[in-house]
Amino acid sequence: MKYYLLNILFIVLFFVVPTSSFAELQLQGSPMQSGLLRGHVDPGEEVFYADRQLKVTPDGSFILGFGRDVPLQQTLTLIDPDGTTHVHSFRLKQRRYDIQKINGISKRMMNPSEDDLRRIGQEAQQVAKARQQEIERLNFQETFIWPVIGRISGIYGSQRVLNGEPRRPHFGIDIAAPTGTPVKAPAGGLVTMVHEEMFYSGGTLIVDHGYGLSSSFLHLHKILVKVGDPVVQGQIIATVGASGRVTGPHLDWRINWFDQRLDPALLVGPMPKKVASPRSKS
Repeated sequence: MKYYLLNILFIVLFFVVPTSSFAELQLQGSPMQSGLLRGHVDPGEEVFYADRQLKVTPDGSFILGFGRDVPLQQTLTLIDPDGTTHVHSFRLKQRRYDIQKINGISKRMMNPSEDDLRRIGQEAQQVAKARQQEIERLNFQETFIWPVIGRISGIYGSQRVLNGEPRRPHFGIDIAAPTGTPVKAPAGGLVTMVHEEMFYSGGTLIVDHGYGLSSSFLHLHKILVKVGDPVVQGQIIATVGASGRVTGPHLDWRINWFDQRLDPALLVGPMPKKVASPRSKS
C-alpha cells in the first residue's frame, strides 16, 4: 500500500512534441500503465491511436487512456489538414501491483451456476455497451474529486486470491465507508447505466464524463439518479452499500476510457483527511 501511494504522487508530466511546421503535439497527465493522458493539437488535426480515430474538441483537446498491462511502447498518428502524416512514439512507465488474499467468499460466488453465468454474461454486455459510448461532453476536462472520503481498502491492479484461488486483477479503488454514506460525482457527466442488483457488483451506476471517459460505482446501497440524468461534480448520486460480492460495505470506484481500465487514483490527489465533527460544549 505504501509503495502504491508513493508511486502516484509525482505522475503529472507535461511535454511538447514538435510534429511539423503546422502543429505541436502536447501531452500531459500520467504516462504509465493504467494512466490517462490529456493531449492538445492545433484545430483541424486528426489524431489516431491503434485502430481508433480519437475525438478532438473544437479547440484541439483529446484524451487517451491505457489499461493495466498495455505495452510500454505506444504510438500516436497525427494527420494535418493537408494530409501530411506524422507518427509520434513514446514510452510508458511500467507499474508494479500488489497481491491481496481474501477468504470467506461464498461457494456460489466462487463457482456460479449455469443460470448465474448467463446472468453474468448479460450484465457484462450491459456494462460494455455503456462504456463504449462517445458522448460529446467536456466534463472529462474537470479536475476530479474523490467520490467518498474514507480508508482505502483495495487498490487498482492488485490481483486477489479468493479462498486460495487466484482471480483476475482488481480494476478499481475500494473506499471503506459505512452503509448509507453519500457518494458524490467525481466530475460532471451523464448517467448511462443503472442496475440495482448485479451478480458481482450489486447496485451499479455508470456516469459518462465525455469522450470515452466514464466512472463506475459498485456495491451501492441506493442509487439516486436514473439513466439520462445529467449530474454535476459533487452531486450526491448514490450511497455506499454492501451489495454483490463483498465482505463489507465500501465503494468500488472504477474509471474507464472505453474498454481500457484506468487507475482512478491517478486522476485525483491524495485522499483528504476526514474532518472531525466539532464536539458540543457543555
